[in-house]
Amino acid sequence: MTKPEGELLPGTFELLLLKALSLGAMHGWGIAERIERLSAGVFAVQQGAVYPALQRLLNRGLVTAEWRITEKSRRARYYRLTVAGRRHLEAETAWWRRATGGMSRVLRAAEQES
Repeated sequence: MTKPEGELLPGTFELLLLKALSLGAMHGWGIAERIERLSAGVFAVQQGAVYPALQRLLNRGLVTAEWRITEKSRRARYYRLTVAGRRHLEAETAWWRRATGGMSRVLRAAEQES
């Protein structure tokens, strides 16, 4: 079975949100666009998923939020990482790199190595 285009692996969405916010404070719509742009369109972020995930990050103290005026003169909630959020991003990034490295090694294994 193949994965649909843009489908995220379980547990990766919050990591993508944290990484997007590590590049600067942003409102929810902008975060989704940033992820899509940085992934070169590989990840299509559903707007309905962004705000509940941001609320979970707020509840865990990994991000903060404040109301600001957007570049289009609209009022929007801007999110930014906390110190705890940066630490969490670093830890999750290290884990992700180990996991993907291990997966790559397994996928490259030749039959005689088993």
